Amino acid sequence: MKRELIPVTVLAACLLPGCAEHLNQRMFDENEQTQLEKRSYESRIFDTADKEKVMRGVISTLQDLSFVVERADFFLGTVSATRLGRNYQLRMTVSVRPKGSTQTIVRANAQFNVQPVEDPKAYQDFFSSLEKSLFLTAEVGE
Repeated sequence: MKRELIPVTVLAACLLPGCAEHLNQRMFDENEQTQLEKRSYESRIFDTADKEKVMRGVISTLQDLSFVVERADFFLGTVSATRLGRNYQLRMTVSVRPKGSTQTIVRANAQFNVQPVEDPKAYQDFFSSLEKSLFLTAEVGE
């Protein structure tokens, strides 16, 4: 009986890695459209090449929305912040990078506790607040 199991074990050992690779490939291919849609509502392009102004606007906006900024790195163009509630933790990471010579792209990523925030409205609200902050900064001339 043990001799009969050897060929089955060898066959299974040869076939299983192929199945695992196929499953991994499907997992990444399946959500391609969803990832594009997600990236579109997580990102916004601003008509300014002033990275420092946009970074300051991101920090101000997060603070206005009751986030505590934990880390801001101008060189990398990233800001990480957290807002704690009674039964939740909301984390935001925002990246700022140039897009051509006249624009800046801002991409935000949020997590509610350990789940990614996938509601486009949450990102629209953040970007709306950021737009207002950048407008006010331009008007005041800070």
